Amino acid sequence: MRILSALFGATLAFMIPEMAAAQQSGGTLRLTHRDSPASLSIHEEGTNSVTTPMMPVFNNLVMYDQHKRQNSLDTIVPELATSWSWSADKTKLTFKLREGVKWHDGKPFTAADVKCTFDLLLGKAKDKFRLNFRAGWYTNVEDLTTSGTHEATLHLKRPQPSILALLASGYSPMYPCHVPPATMRTTPVGTGPFKLAEFKRNETIRLVKNPDYWKKGLPYLDAIEYTIIPNRSTALLSFVSGRFDVTFPFEMTIPLVRDIKTQMPTAVCEVVTTNVSTNLVVNRDTAPFDNADIRRAMALTLDRKAYVNILSEGQNSTGGAMLPGPEGVWGMPKEILETIPGFGADVEKNKAEAQAIMQKLGYGPDKRISVKVSTRNIASYRDPAVILIDQLKNIYIDGELDVVETAIWHAKIARKDYIVGLNLTGSGVDDPDQQFFENYACGSQRNYTNYCNQELDALVVKQSSEADLEARKKMVWEIDRRLQEDLARPIIMHNRGGTCWTPKVKNLSMMVNSIYNGFRMEDVWLEK
Repeated sequence: MRILSALFGATLAFMIPEMAAAQQSGGTLRLTHRDSPASLSIHEEGTNSVTTPMMPVFNNLVMYDQHKRQNSLDTIVPELATSWSWSADKTKLTFKLREGVKWHDGKPFTAADVKCTFDLLLGKAKDKFRLNFRAGWYTNVEDLTTSGTHEATLHLKRPQPSILALLASGYSPMYPCHVPPATMRTTPVGTGPFKLAEFKRNETIRLVKNPDYWKKGLPYLDAIEYTIIPNRSTALLSFVSGRFDVTFPFEMTIPLVRDIKTQMPTAVCEVVTTNVSTNLVVNRDTAPFDNADIRRAMALTLDRKAYVNILSEGQNSTGGAMLPGPEGVWGMPKEILETIPGFGADVEKNKAEAQAIMQKLGYGPDKRISVKVSTRNIASYRDPAVILIDQLKNIYIDGELDVVETAIWHAKIARKDYIVGLNLTGSGVDDPDQQFFENYACGSQRNYTNYCNQELDALVVKQSSEADLEARKKMVWEIDRRLQEDLARPIIMHNRGGTCWTPKVKNLSMMVNSIYNGFRMEDVWLEK
C-alpha cells in the first residue's frame, strides 16, 4: 500500500501541471474574414459575415451547446436565463434570469433589456430596426412581460414547441435598453465574453476580452482579430504562410481544403454541411418573369448534378427548403424529392420540356430574353451564378452577371430591386418555423420572390403548433414539396464548406446543420 500510495502521489504530481495547462489563457486568435459587413447589428443582418464575428460580443437567453455538432431542442443549454418553464396550455414561457450580469459599459442586465429586445423585434419600440429580418421568427409572440428585475415571460398566440430553438440561435442575442439601434450597428454593446475594440470597414474587426464576464475564468483568449480578405486564394495563402490561425468558417471549397492540406499537412480541416442552400430567385412582379411558365422553364433547365460536381466535386447535396439528412433533421426523403419536377435524374428530358415551354411562348434562337443576373460579390455566390447564366442559355435567356457588394445585397433583394438572382439562403436554425416563416410566408421581409400562398401559410402555422415530432415531419415534407412544385424559390443544392485551423487552436467546434450558432468562442484557447 505504501508503494502504491507513493506511485499514485508521484503520478498525481506529474499530472497536475498538465491538467493546469489543459486550458491556457492569453493570446490573440487571428482569423480571415471574407467581406466587410454592412453593419455589426446581428438583428438587422442576414449573414454569417456578421454573426461569426459578433456572437462573442453577446449572450442569448438560451443557446445551443457550443460543442454538440448537430443543433436540436435536446442540445439547448441555459445562458442569460438560468431556467425556463411552460404554462399548462403551452402559451407562456417564463425565464428566470441570471443575476450579476453586466453590459460591457458596466450597466446591469435586467428583465427590462429582454423586454426592450422583444419590443424591437415585434415593432413595438419607439426606435426601429432599419431591417427586421427576425420579425418572421416571432410572429407568434404576442408580448413579453416582466416580473421584477430577473423574470421575463413570453406570451404566445398559440403553442409553439420550436420557440426555444429560435431563441438559441446566434441570430437571437439580447440587446440593451440604453443603447439605440443606430449605435448597435457600429459600436454594439453586449454582455458576452468579448467586447468590440475596433471596426475598420474593409480592413478589420477586433474584439478584446471582457474582464467582467459573468462566467468566471472565461474567456481564455485576450483578443480575436478578423482581417477582411475578400479573395479566397489570397486568404488561403495568408493562412498557410502562418499569418492566421483560422480560415473564415465554412468558406473554403473542397479543392481549396485539399490545397491547404497539401501545403500545410499539420492543419486541422473540416468540411461539413452548412445548412445554406444555393437557390434561384426571380422577381415575380417584373415582365416577362411574371409569367409562371417562364419561371417553370427556368427551374426545369437547372442541371443540379452539374452544380454539385463542378462546385463541390460531388459532395454537395440536393434537397428542398429543409436541409437533407442525416445532418438535417427535417429534410424530405429522397423518394419524395425525386417525384418533384426538375429534381428527377433525367436532366435532358427536363431541358427538352423547358425548351418546349419557351418555344410555345414564342422564344427561340432568334428571339431571346436579355436580363441581368444579380448576385452578392463573394465567390460562393459568383461561382454558381456563372453556371446559372450558362444553363439559362439553353432556354434562350442571355444573362449578364451583376455583382452587388455585401453592404447592400440583402437590402437590395429585400426591396425587390432585382429581376433574376442567384442567392444563398442560410438557415439560422434547422427548424421549419425559421425556414418557412422567414423565407416563404406572405409579406415576410426575406420572402425575396414575393411568393404568397395563404393556404400553405395556414399549413405552416398548423405544423408549428404540432407537438408530435413524426406528425410534424410529415406536414413539413408536404409543405416543402409544394414549395418546390410552386417554384417559390427553386433550390439548386445544399452546400458543404470547409474550415481549417492550426493545431495550436483548441476547443473549436464546427456545427453540421447551421453556420450561425457556434461562435461564442468563450472557451476556445491557444496552445503556447
